[in-house]
Amino acid sequence: MQDSLAPAQSRRAQRPDNGRTSNCTAYGLQQFTRPVRALSATLSATLGTTLTTTLSAALCIGVFAVTTLGASSVHAQTSRPKQVAQQSTEFEEEVVPQRYAANPDVDAFINDVVARDGFNRAELQKIFSRVVFSQTAARLAAPPATPGQKNWTNYEKRFLDNTRINGGVRFWNQNADTLARAAKQYGVPEEIIVAIIGVETIYGRNMGNFRTIDALTTLAFDYPPARNRSERMALFRNELENLLLYARERAVDPFSIYGSYAGAIGIPQFMPSSIRNYAVDYTGDGKINLTTDVADAIGSVANFLKQHGWQPGQPVVWNIANDRGSQGLAEAGADGQPEPHWKLSDFIKAGMLMNEPRLDVGAKLDTPVLIVDLPTPGQATQYRMGLNNFYVLTRYNRSFFYAMSVYDLADAIKAARAP
Repeated sequence: MQDSLAPAQSRRAQRPDNGRTSNCTAYGLQQFTRPVRALSATLSATLGTTLTTTLSAALCIGVFAVTTLGASSVHAQTSRPKQVAQQSTEFEEEVVPQRYAANPDVDAFINDVVARDGFNRAELQKIFSRVVFSQTAARLAAPPATPGQKNWTNYEKRFLDNTRINGGVRFWNQNADTLARAAKQYGVPEEIIVAIIGVETIYGRNMGNFRTIDALTTLAFDYPPARNRSERMALFRNELENLLLYARERAVDPFSIYGSYAGAIGIPQFMPSSIRNYAVDYTGDGKINLTTDVADAIGSVANFLKQHGWQPGQPVVWNIANDRGSQGLAEAGADGQPEPHWKLSDFIKAGMLMNEPRLDVGAKLDTPVLIVDLPTPGQATQYRMGLNNFYVLTRYNRSFFYAMSVYDLADAIKAARAP
C-alpha cells in the first residue's frame, strides 16, 4: 500500500450515524423536487391538502451508517478493475494537477476526520498531495444550462432494450443458484436483483474508469455551480470520508479504487458508505469484492433492499384504470413524494378504478400508496400506484424513472426467461 491510513490512536474511531441518506442518480445528479398539484374538488374533499416535499439530491446508492460490517474484509482492486464483461467505451478521464493538500477547505476536512476518526494527519496530507482535480467528473456533475423536459419514453428505452433483457436472462442463468439463495434469504425476487445490476452496469460491463479518490475529492471541494452546491459537496465529503475509512479498515491503497465519476464502485455501483454498511461476503471467502465477485454483488444488492424495508411477497406497483376520472384523480394525487403517504381508500372513495383483476380492493383499502407520474412531452402522462417496495427501489436511486425502469426491466427479464 503506497499510503498508510493507520489511525493516530490504536483504536478505530467509528463514524456515528448522521441519519442522512444519499444515492446517486446513475449518473445524473439531480434534486427530486416537485410542486404539489392542486387537487380536484372531488379528491380534495377526501384527501385534504398536501405539503410540498423536497427530497435532497441523490448520489449513487450510498446510504449513511445504519449498520456496521462484521469481521469480513472488503477487497479492493490494486489496479483498474477487471470488468466482468467487455467494457464499452466510456469518457476518457481528464485530470489536472491540483495541490489539494494546500487547500484550506481540505485542511479543515482533514482536521475533522483526524478528530472524528483518529487518522494520522501527516498521512492524510500526503494522500491529498497526490489527489488530482478531475475535469471530467466536474463536467459530468454540472447541471445542464437549460434543463430539459422529463421524458419517460426516452428514458425507459435506454434500459428496456435487448442488451439488458437478453443479458439479464444470461446473467440469471449463470448465477441461478446464488440468486435463488439471495431471494430466499433476503426476500427480494431474483428478477429485481438482476434488473438493478442490469440498469446500473449492464451486469458488470460498465463500472467506470475514474479513480475514486480523485472523483470524490473533486466533487467534495470543487463541485460545479449549482443551486444546492453546498449540500451536494457535503454529501460527497461524507462519501470521501467513508472511502478513507473503507481503505483503512481493509488495508487497501485508496488510489487503487476505481468507479464512476460520482464515486460509485463495482457491479452494483455502491458508494463507499454503502459498501461499509450494506455489502456482504456472499461467497464465503472472507472478503467482500463488488468489482469481480458476482455473488458478493448479488448478496449486497439484496441486503441493501432488505435493510431499507423490502416486504417479501408484496407488489411494487398497481395499475390504475385508464378512464378519465381515474386518471384525473391520479394526476391530482401525484405530488412527487416517494414515500407512500396516501391510503388506497383515499382514491377508491373518490371514485378511482384499478386495472388489477386479481386485486381484492376491499381487503387492501388501508394499504399505504403513492402516485407515480411518468411524463413524456406531447403525450398523456402515465400514472401508476406505487407501494412500499416501489419506495424501497427509490432508496437505491431517488428517481421515479429509475425505480419504474428497474421494475419494468425485471418483468421483461422474467418473461423472457420463462419456458
